Amino acid sequence: MQINQNVHEQTKWSAVLMTLLGGLLMVSCDRQQQSPPPPPAPEVATVTVQPQRMVLTTELPGRTSAYLVAEVRPQVNGIIQKRLFTEGSDVKAGQVLYEIDPAHFQASYDNAKAALGRAEANLPSIRSRAERYKELLPDKAVSQQEYDDAAAAEKQMQADIEFWKAMLETAKINLGYTRVTAPISGRIGRSNVTDGALVTAYQPVALTTIQQFDPIYVDVPQSTAELLRLKQRTERGGLKTNGENQRKVKLILEDRTLYPLEGTLQFRDVTVDPTTGSVILRIVFPNPKYVLLPGMFVRAVVQEGIAEDAILVSQQAVSRDPKGNPIVLIVDNAGKVQQRMLALDRAIDDQWLVASGLATGDHVIVEGLQKVRAGASVKEVPFDAGMKGAAGAATTTRPAAKSN
Repeated sequence: MQINQNVHEQTKWSAVLMTLLGGLLMVSCDRQQQSPPPPPAPEVATVTVQPQRMVLTTELPGRTSAYLVAEVRPQVNGIIQKRLFTEGSDVKAGQVLYEIDPAHFQASYDNAKAALGRAEANLPSIRSRAERYKELLPDKAVSQQEYDDAAAAEKQMQADIEFWKAMLETAKINLGYTRVTAPISGRIGRSNVTDGALVTAYQPVALTTIQQFDPIYVDVPQSTAELLRLKQRTERGGLKTNGENQRKVKLILEDRTLYPLEGTLQFRDVTVDPTTGSVILRIVFPNPKYVLLPGMFVRAVVQEGIAEDAILVSQQAVSRDPKGNPIVLIVDNAGKVQQRMLALDRAIDDQWLVASGLATGDHVIVEGLQKVRAGASVKEVPFDAGMKGAAGAATTTRPAAKSN
């Protein structure tokens, strides 16, 4: 009886244990069924690399200089009687600027003129005497010496006439120099002398200065290293010349506004400045309203050439590795992230011009870089170019420090 009771209790406890184990198993299964699904692949915004035709330009600093400069100096000694121009005004070539006292030069002119007249008056009688002596010489009516003296007197008088003609011309020139005229047309500066001042011929201090700045020069230094780089790119076919437009230059003023008129590249100097390692580009700009004044600091936008297959990438897509090298992340055909090393040429607005490292059709990650790393799977969506500007949208260039 006791044995049956024990068996009964063991069976009872076994059933309880089975029930508890079944409940635990059910709870475990419920928990497994309620566990969260794995996280989705992070979402990134990409742009597709598309090469494009682009006119590449470079901004170079420069300064303006007058097209013509004339320092006006006296060519005779004397006292300034009158100044005949308004300082800061426009003058024409040949316009009288100063009058120097002409009395002394007028007297010299009159003296030379009178001496020439006297010599010309004596010549006919001396010439007649020489001719008569020549006719009488065969008949021995005059001696050979008398004829020779008469002929020599005639030649001497002719020489005197030529001498006084030259003296008269010199006196006339000096008299004309008493009226100091403008050698060129342009804008005249301040006068360094006043009425009554004593001036000397070819003195070191100019009376005034005239400058012509319509048109006006812009002198721009360009490094020889940059010239060699452009030459190599052109020879390799990376750049093509833009025909006659290659010589067209735009100008940015000191306040960063664009000068409305285009200039023309006139020539590139052939001598390298040993202190700067650069050559001078001389550009001519029309300046009808005198907006540009000599000595102004400007920036010239010079065309380098045409890149037929330029690749641009947004600056926000480019990061740097610990060594400072530029890198981008792209999404491959399998939807995984890959890292690419870049060689950058220059900044163009908010983009980089890529020299190497990207190919046509690459999907460059522009947004979501912080959420991914190389080798990760991602979900790719198009980048909103309308809001922040996609790669390949720029058509103009601005200079920047070259990056590798």
